[in-house]
Amino acid sequence: MPVLTAPETLADRWTAYQQANPKSRIRDAARALGTSEAALLATRNNGQPDSPVIALAGDFKELLKQVPTLGRVMALTRNDSVVHERKGPYLSVSFQGPMGLVLGEDIDLRLFMMHWQHGFAVSENGRHSLQFFAADGEALHKIYVLDGETDLAAYEALVDRFRAHDQPARLITGPTPSPTAEAADAGIDVAGFQAAWRGLQDTHAFFGLLREFGLSRTQALRLGPPELVRQVDNQTIDRALRAAAAEAQQVMIFVSSRGCIQIHTGPVERIVPTGPWLNVLDPDFNLHLKLEDVAQSWVVQKPTADGIVTSLELFDAQGNNILLLFGKRKPGIPEQESWRALVAAL
Repeated sequence: MPVLTAPETLADRWTAYQQANPKSRIRDAARALGTSEAALLATRNNGQPDSPVIALAGDFKELLKQVPTLGRVMALTRNDSVVHERKGPYLSVSFQGPMGLVLGEDIDLRLFMMHWQHGFAVSENGRHSLQFFAADGEALHKIYVLDGETDLAAYEALVDRFRAHDQPARLITGPTPSPTAEAADAGIDVAGFQAAWRGLQDTHAFFGLLREFGLSRTQALRLGPPELVRQVDNQTIDRALRAAAAEAQQVMIFVSSRGCIQIHTGPVERIVPTGPWLNVLDPDFNLHLKLEDVAQSWVVQKPTADGIVTSLELFDAQGNNILLLFGKRKPGIPEQESWRALVAAL
């Protein structure tokens, strides 16, 4: 009888895992194999011109400035619990230091380029994409070619321009950053924090308050002004999306990785639960939320110069924000009363 031996290389282990789990996603495979998505992809880089995985190098800010030449694409940003997919062109790409913006009506991104360390052009089952990763190999953002809509010649020219000189099949990644420990409630100036919250003039200033008073995000909600925050049950997101669809309310849905915040602004129409996932399956926007990962849900109100802004905010068991839901609004325009009424009824 032949002796069976365990696969030794990461490439072999990934192949064996895929054979045993044919419907698995690369993120799940990486976790099961104790590695990262980027490290798995690198094992498929054979160094040839037609390799299914090609390492990219150079200034990724300059690369992203070229993405508008591709036309319509699909932008994907995710964390462990939510996948956010939006189709459209990249427009108005700009950077100020390591901070970047993509400001189209369809694809709307906030970019944190200090985290963008690795990039690959990937061809898998006839599907082409640009994929970007942090130093530890965690996925930050992906850009997919759309058949018949993306300019494939422009995509190939971009890949050729940013192809790395070296094409190693093994990627060396750094450690994953450790989470910051939450300070004890007893050491927080709660009265000062609540007063500062009530005095906000811009929602973006809220993050400065967290740093100033040394609070985690969920700790801030627990200790915030009671008239401006309320915890709700973790099925509220399902009801909120269904209500927005029923009332044809335009919403804003924020999902972030370490290096990118991706925003959908517009309607949600087709809400479809599938197993543990709650999905929005619309022609240009897809959302996939693993409901069992939602450990805390809060309705949050923040004062601004334009009046109160209301959001539904979801967090996992580690206190990580996994999704933010707002009504559609723009600076200088007050929040719609219909959105406030929808949230109040949840």
